[in-house]
Amino acid sequence: MRVIAGSRKGHSLKAVPGTNTRPTTDKIKESLFSIIGPFFDGEKVLDLFAGSGGLGIEALSRGASECVFIDQAQAAIKTVHLNVSACHLEDQAHVFRNEAKRALKVLAKNEWAFDLVFLDPPYKKQQLEQLMESLDALGLVNEDALVVCEHDADAVLPEAIAGFKKFREERYGITVLSLFEYVKEVAENE
Repeated sequence: MRVIAGSRKGHSLKAVPGTNTRPTTDKIKESLFSIIGPFFDGEKVLDLFAGSGGLGIEALSRGASECVFIDQAQAAIKTVHLNVSACHLEDQAHVFRNEAKRALKVLAKNEWAFDLVFLDPPYKKQQLEQLMESLDALGLVNEDALVVCEHDADAVLPEAIAGFKKFREERYGITVLSLFEYVKEVAENE
């Protein structure tokens, strides 16, 4: 695993030890960032099931201003710290160990709002619709925010969830990326 583009291009990233974490492959990561925009301009990012931190680090390398990395596993948090440090991104990274739904409530209390959210929970424990409903209900996304859901091909996400509207879906073998945009009118009309 490596950083593909931007200011930290070529930096190697460590994987989380063990078999509990499934990292996003470089091929999928490259494809994803060509869809959502190859470079950013100061966006705030949430990497909710951070694992090694590869997606958030890629966004920072490409110009995002800061990223909140959250994972429940201690091994993942340790790996995120190592990777953030190796890429010299400590000033832009906020790393927390917490369960996802609890973490969203803490972020809302601290008035965070994000422009880009990565949701890549373990395939067996996916609750993507509930997580997106929480992002909307807690006010954690800015207008036009993007949410990227990585999930198993067996999981089918609806075209609209809370204030989010699906604008693209890409399949890579058993992995699917569902991309949503936060559309304020959808949330207000419900």
